[in-house]
Amino acid sequence: MNSNCILLNADYGFLNVVDWRRAMCLVAKGKVQVLRYSEKIVRTAEGVIYKIPAVMKLIKLIRTLYRTRVPFCKKNVLIRDGFMCAYCGKKRERLTLDHIIPRSRGGATDFDNCVAACKSCNNLKGDKTPREAGMQLGIKVYQPTISEFLRLKVQKLGINKVLREIGIY
Repeated sequence: MNSNCILLNADYGFLNVVDWRRAMCLVAKGKVQVLRYSEKIVRTAEGVIYKIPAVMKLIKLIRTLYRTRVPFCKKNVLIRDGFMCAYCGKKRERLTLDHIIPRSRGGATDFDNCVAACKSCNNLKGDKTPREAGMQLGIKVYQPTISEFLRLKVQKLGINKVLREIGIY
């Protein structure tokens, strides 16, 4: 069974999506309040039936580590760029991280200088700037805020409809 549950912080802010097994552990330990149940059930060896939660809220508020800015990593650049190549605009399975101004020329490794690129575009660009390689960026390069990033993550997970139904987003 593949069922994920939405986990919200005590202030109803989106935290994560957890596996149904982890969700059941949190319910059993009394750490969450279930806001909505899914249609799926689990039957124990003794024959007891439990509904699997769809949306849960933590009882105690936990501080999130990154309140002011999104940490830089390849995964976060891919999420920001929508898992599309910044040069050709195609959605690819395997994307690389490309430095707009190459590192050999003093380019920084941060959100303002890195984009997602497919291997062929990255190889074509090589150790040049996009202008020198005759390529154009098809995306806006920026440092995402926490709220933008959470909105992108919720959209990517496809759970914005459920969160909207219970009046959170």
